[in-house]
Amino acid sequence: MASLVRVQALRFPVPLLALSVGCVSGGAFGGDTPAIDALFAGYARGGVPGASVIVIRDGHVILRRAYGMADLERQVAATPETDYRLASVSKQFTAMAIMLLGRDGKIRYDQPVRDILPELPAAAQGVTVRHLLNHTSGLPDYEDLIPDTQTVQVSDRDVLALLAHKDTLYFPPGSAYRYSNSGYVLLGLIVERASGLPFPAFLRARIFAPLGMGSTVAHVEGVDTVPHRAYGYSPGGGPAGFTATDQSVTSATLGDGGIYTNVDDLVRWDQALYGERLVDAATLRLAATPPALPGGAETQYGFGWFVDTYRKERRWRHTGETSGFRNAIQRFPDRRFTVIVLTNRNAGEPGVIAERIADRLLFGEAR
Repeated sequence: MASLVRVQALRFPVPLLALSVGCVSGGAFGGDTPAIDALFAGYARGGVPGASVIVIRDGHVILRRAYGMADLERQVAATPETDYRLASVSKQFTAMAIMLLGRDGKIRYDQPVRDILPELPAAAQGVTVRHLLNHTSGLPDYEDLIPDTQTVQVSDRDVLALLAHKDTLYFPPGSAYRYSNSGYVLLGLIVERASGLPFPAFLRARIFAPLGMGSTVAHVEGVDTVPHRAYGYSPGGGPAGFTATDQSVTSATLGDGGIYTNVDDLVRWDQALYGERLVDAATLRLAATPPALPGGAETQYGFGWFVDTYRKERRWRHTGETSGFRNAIQRFPDRRFTVIVLTNRNAGEPGVIAERIADRLLFGEAR
C-alpha cells in the first residue's frame, strides 16, 4: 500500500492542495482512490523499488502519493520528496535552456551547430540548433560509438569527441526524424559555450532557482548532492527480485538525461509553462510545434516534448528510461491537467499508468 508518511504543506506560486503521502482529497476522487492505487500494485508490495505520482488540475494538486522503496539497501521508503533520475524527461529542461539563450540573443535556432561546436566533423556542416532540438539532425547515436570495453562513464565532452571522429550522418539534416540523445548532449554543451556557465549552473540560475525548484539538480557526481535520492534497480536477483543498476557508462551525460528531481518540484515546472515566467508565449509555442518534413513525413517532436492528441485533447508528453529508472509526464494544457509518474526501476510502464490516470480523472472513465 502507499506510504503513510506525513508531509508539510507545499508552498507553490499557485493555489495547491496540501496533501499527505498516501492520502488524497476526499472530494477530488470519491471511489477512484482504490483504482489509482491498483495501478501501482506492483510498486507497493514490501521491499521493492517504488514510485511517486502527482496529478495537477487547474493549478491544484489533486493526487500526491508514493509507493515502495527509494533505497532497498538502506530500507528508505519512497515519498513525494524522493528525487529520481529523470532520464529523457530531462530534455524539456535542456530545450528551455536553449530557448532562454535564444531570447537573450546568444544563439539562433537556425544557426549552424559547427559555429558553436567547431569540433564536429564536416558532415555536420548543415546541422542547425533547431535540428538538434527537433531530432532531425541525422547525427549518429553516441551510444553506438562507445567501445564495448568502456568501463569509465562518458561525459558530454566525451560524446563530442566521439562524434568528432564520425564524419557521417544517418540522413541529410532536416530531411527525417530520428530520436537522438547525441543531439541533446550537444545542446547541453551549446548552453555552456553560449552562456559561459557550466550546464548545471545555468539550469540552476535560470530555471530551477527562479521557479523555486530547490530539490532539482543536473547531477555531477562529486560536485553536488541529490537531497532525497532514489537509487535505480532492474528485475532479477536479490531477495526482492531486483538488482541494483543505478549507474551505467552513459549515466554521467547531462543534456540528454542527467537531471534529478521530485514530483513536487515538477509541479512548479508544470505551472510555469502556462505563463511567461521563463519565456514568452510565442517562444513557448515552439516547444509544441513539430517541424514540417519533406514529402509530408510526420513527426510529433517539438522542442523537448512529444506533442500529439489523445482522446481529442492536445497533449504534451515525454517518457524517460535509463539504467534503473522509468518515468513519464503527460500534460493536457487546454484542460490544465497533468500527470507525473516517477519510478526507480527499469521495468513497468509509467507512461501507460499516466494515461490510465488521465482516463479516470480527466476523461471520467476507466480503460
